[in-house]
This record gives sequence, structure tokens and C-alpha cells, in this order.
Amino acid sequence: MRSLRSRLILSHILPLVILIPAIGFGLIFLIRTQILLANISSELTHQAVLVAAMARDYYEIWYDPGRAEAFVNTISPSLMANITLIDSDGRILVSSDPQDANQVGEVYASPLLQKAYQSPNIQVEYSKSQPSEISNVLVPVIHPMRGIVGFVRLSNPFTTIEADFQRLSQVILIVLGAGLLAGLVIGLILAISLERPLKRTTQAVYQLANGEQLAPLPESGPEEIKYLLRAFNTLSLQLRSLEVSRRQLLANLVHELGRPLGALQSAVQALLGGADQDPGLRKELLSGMGDELARLRNLLTDLSHLHDQVVGSLELNCQPLHMEEWLPRVLAPWREAALDKQQDFSFEIEPGLPALEIDPDRFGQAIGNLVSNAIRYTPSGGRVRIDIHGDGGEVRFQVTDTGPGISADEQERIFTPFYRGRSARRFSDGMGLGLSIARDLVTAHGGRLTLVSTPGQGSRFTIHLPVEGEDPLADRVYPS
Repeated sequence: MRSLRSRLILSHILPLVILIPAIGFGLIFLIRTQILLANISSELTHQAVLVAAMARDYYEIWYDPGRAEAFVNTISPSLMANITLIDSDGRILVSSDPQDANQVGEVYASPLLQKAYQSPNIQVEYSKSQPSEISNVLVPVIHPMRGIVGFVRLSNPFTTIEADFQRLSQVILIVLGAGLLAGLVIGLILAISLERPLKRTTQAVYQLANGEQLAPLPESGPEEIKYLLRAFNTLSLQLRSLEVSRRQLLANLVHELGRPLGALQSAVQALLGGADQDPGLRKELLSGMGDELARLRNLLTDLSHLHDQVVGSLELNCQPLHMEEWLPRVLAPWREAALDKQQDFSFEIEPGLPALEIDPDRFGQAIGNLVSNAIRYTPSGGRVRIDIHGDGGEVRFQVTDTGPGISADEQERIFTPFYRGRSARRFSDGMGLGLSIARDLVTAHGGRLTLVSTPGQGSRFTIHLPVEGEDPLADRVYPS
């Protein structure tokens, strides 16, 4: 009973083992007492009333034993029961029942007779002492002038009826036994069919916990089992994806850290080798070292935000900001980067926008990630445009480029950490965190980030930031 299979089998079989025999014995009891005996008693009573009516018309049989016997011999073959005539003093005159042969002329000692004297009505009794009888019916014979002149007693023999009842009981027991056997087999099959996918899922979970690679489990069985298997397959896929992301993260970290560190090491060696004697060369080397250090700082910023994603919260220091004053300062460095790539860079801010409650550093990072991606993937001679306008209770920040675009199957996955689309793979830098970070930061501000893109025609990322309902309090914690 410690295994799931045994408990499932018991849960299916035990109710059948208890209910079907109970139903069978209850059915036999009801047929015997409520149907068979009741019908026989009703028929016996009907016949007794008819015989009593005939005996009232033949008044002389109550005083002439010969005529009484002739009357019984004439009536008895057409009855289903034995007939006994009892005079008004309670003595047996004649009986068709062989067991009453020695009692003719004696007083019929029965509670039915006493009741009939007290209340001259039809009296019915189920016999418990005589196994040869199933019931007795005693009907008083009342003469209009003389009152009670005698009694007609009919007793039904039990032998043939009991045999029929035994055959009926056997049929009932056979049918119930076959039903019980079929129920046991079906219960066993159902229990095993439920236990197998659960056992398979349990083993798969154990193997997955031990680090084994598993193929997706077939989703079969009842709906609940299918949901469980689907959830396991989804979990297994996510774990595999996390493992791939972990390895990709390590590879990206090695690449992203190795390149600036290598450049810094080369610059330091050059300076140690005498390059510091040349002012122009020294300035160029120090400038390059500063750029590489800035890249390392940006990398640490991305990794810090990744830590915030894992922890599950982002701390925002919100304050009211006017876009006309704040946004040009944020976009100034990116405009220079676009001009260096010979791109057409422009932005437009709708006048009269309300002040927005945002964290300038975090929200600036989100916009910077979107603009940085647009500049990186837009070729020389292309266009990068930023539009900010209000519409329907929200402010929209649109970053549009004329880059290669993003295919429909990649438009949702590009927001997954460490995922790099097919266009991004042409560039060696980047860890695939920019868009994921941007969406989380926008979500933390109560907004949403959407994408519209057509391959070969560029992309447009839009930040939808609600204006109403913003809490102006600073130092709030927002879920990521």
C-alpha cells in the first residue's frame, strides 16, 4: 500500500467490492419481501375473498362435513393455495393441506382466529414457524342473518415458489458477479493507465534533477495528466534554455572581458615600452584605454541589471521630468555616434507634454539601449529617428531605424536575455541583454514596449508610458 499503483487500484476496486455485493443482497431482499411476497399475499387474499363469498352461499357446508369436504375438493384444484374451512367455534372442518389431516375436528389455535373474532376483517400472516407455507389468509364468512358462520383459510405452499426464487437469486448473483469482475478489470486498467504517466513523469523529474538530458515526454492520458506532462516539458525546455544561456553568458563574458582587457594590456605595454615619450601617441593610447574602460563599465551596468532581474525587483528613484529639457541631454551622445557612422539622426518632441514621473538614470538607460541598437544595426547612410508625442493618456517614445528589420518568428524572442537575432550575429560585440533590460525598465515604470518590424524595411520600437495614475513619490520599489 505504499506505492501509488496499489493505492490507485484499491481506490478503484474497493468501492466495487463493497457496493456491488451490498446492492446484490439488497436487491434480493427487496424482491423477496417487497415484490414476491407482496404479490403472492395479494393474490392469496383475492382468492380467499372469492372462496368466502362462495362458502356464504353454500350455508349447509358449515353443518355437514360431507358437503364441506365436497366443496373443498371442488374448489381446491383451481386454487394456487391450500384451503381450510373452520366453523364458528374455531374447529377445523376440512382441509386440502395434508399436514392438517390429523387436526380435523380440533380447534385451530392461531392469533389470526382471535383477531378475526375481535374484528371480522381479512387477516393476513407471514408464517415464520412453518417452512412449507409462505403466508396465511383468514377471511370470516358472515351470513346476513346468523353473523359469522365460519372462516376460510388459504395457505400458500412455499416449495415451488422458493425454487423459482432461488433460480432468480442465482441469476441476480451471476449478473452482479460478472459486473463486479468487469469492474475490477476496468478499475485495474484505469489505475495502471493513471499510474504509468505519473511514474514516468516522476522518474523524468528525478533524472532532470540529476542533470540528465531528456526528450519531451508524450502528452497522453486524461486532461490533468496532459497538463502535468505539458508543464514538465515546458519546465524541461526552460531549464535547457537556461543552461544554454548560462554557457552563452560565460562565453560572452570571456569575449566581452577579454577584448578590452587585451586592448588595455597592449596599451600598457606600449606605454611601458616608451610610447609615453611621444605626447600624441600617449594621448591616443590613453584615449583608447578610456574607451575600453567605458565599455567595461557598460558591461558591468548590464550585468548589474541582470542581477536585478534574478533578484526580482528594480529600485526606481522617480522624479517629475519635462521631456523638452531632459531628453536632448540623453540623446546627445547617441547623435554623435550616429553622425560618426554617417547616419541621418533626428528627434522630435511634441510641445506641451506633461511632466513624467520617471527615474532619469533607469529610463535613460532604456532609451539608450533602443537607440544604441538602432544605430548599431542601421548601415551608413541610413536613418535613425526618435519621436515623442502624447496620445490617449500616454506618452509614446518611438525609435525608428532603416536597418535590416526583424523577422516575425524572432520578434518576441529578441526580448529574451542573451538571445541574439540573425542580424545581430554579424556583430561581434554585445551580449544580447539590451532589449531585455529595456523592456524590464519600461515595465518597472508601468509602461510597455512594443515592436513593429518588417525584414528589409527597418524596425520601430515604441515605449508606451501612461501619464495618469503615476505615483510621484520617490524611492519606490517596482516589480520587474
